[in-house]
Order: sequence, then structure tokens, then C-alpha cells
Amino acid sequence: MRLALLALLVLAAGGAAADEVARARVRWAESKHGPMLERILPPTFDPAQLPEPRGRGARLMLRYCVQCHNLPNPAMHDVKRWPSVVERMVLRMRGKGNMGVLMKDLMAGVEAPDDAEYQTLLAYLSRHAQKAIDPRRYPELVRPAGEAFRLACQQCHVLPDPARHSAKEWPRVVARMQENMEWMNRVVGSTPIAGEPQLRVEDINAFLVRRAKRAP
Repeated sequence: MRLALLALLVLAAGGAAADEVARARVRWAESKHGPMLERILPPTFDPAQLPEPRGRGARLMLRYCVQCHNLPNPAMHDVKRWPSVVERMVLRMRGKGNMGVLMKDLMAGVEAPDDAEYQTLLAYLSRHAQKAIDPRRYPELVRPAGEAFRLACQQCHVLPDPARHSAKEWPRVVARMQENMEWMNRVVGSTPIAGEPQLRVEDINAFLVRRAKRAP
């Protein structure tokens, strides 16, 4: 269902990139590795949410990245992390990398970006990468007021700067991250266990809203 929904969303946008994604969805759905590929990334980030959605960087993501897993958010990593991630993914798309014979099987029929596309994609992801928090500006991170935010969010990526979003935007972002954590079996607090960190959404939102980007 998720694969079909993503294909419909991208087709609605029109253009050559939509055709590429639709073909990738069919290949993925028919692959014996499909269930494994679907689990790599959560399916909570839609094409319409990409920054500069009509730009070349976004189009390259829709052409290449969704061949093998759900669409990643450019804010998934910070600017220091993206180069190594993109390099590893491109090697895999070229049938190389660290998974040997399985990688060649998984990548059958997958296209890889050329060198110019590689650089364009990396520049796009770096431009829209996660802006990491400066811990010197937020002493609450080592106090109970920031503990819920720190423990939950650093499970999957660098801690984001609260000024990245407005007070109105943060609850929606946190809700999407909660879906991601449930998808990836991270700590979500559905069944509290004594001594285990729990996802306290109210505390996370309170911290982020208090330090959120202010309206100009």
C-alpha cells in the first residue's frame, strides 16, 4: 500500500522523474528483496515535502534514491555526514559496496548517477541538511528540561537546532519523528519498562516550542 501511494503521489507531480519513480516502484514491488528494502527507511516523508521540489536536486532524489528505499529527508543527516552517506549509496547503485553478491542482485536494473549528478545531489543534500544544535547555547540539554529531547532525537540523527522550525511547525515535525521511531522500533514508550528511557512527546514539544524560531 505504501509503495502504491508513493507512486501515485509522484505521478501526480508529472514529468520524467515521475516515470522513473513509477518504474522503480514496480521493480521494487516485484523484487524478492522488496520487504527488506521497505524497512530501510520509514515511509513518512513525501515528495511534496522536498525543499526546492522542482529543482534538479529534488528531481535527482526522486530518480535515484527511491529505487532502493523510501524517500529520505535531506534533514536526515547534517552537512558533515552526507558526503560519506552519498558516496556509499552511489557505490551500491553501481553494484559495489559492502554487501557483495547480494548487492549485485539487489541493484539489478538500478541506475546510478554520473559524476555531475553525484555532485549536484550532494550539494542539494548539504544545502538542506540538518543544522545541528550548539550545546553551548542550550544548557538544558544536560538537565531534565532537555533530557527527553536529547535521548529521543539523537537515536537517529544529530540533535536539531530548535530554531530550525517555528513553534507552530515543531509539533508536526515531532509527530512525524514519532512515526519514524515506531517504524524503526526505537524507544517510543508504548509499554513503559522501569529504568528504560521513554518517549515523552509533551516534554519534547515544550522544549522545542520554547526555543523555536521566532516570527520576524
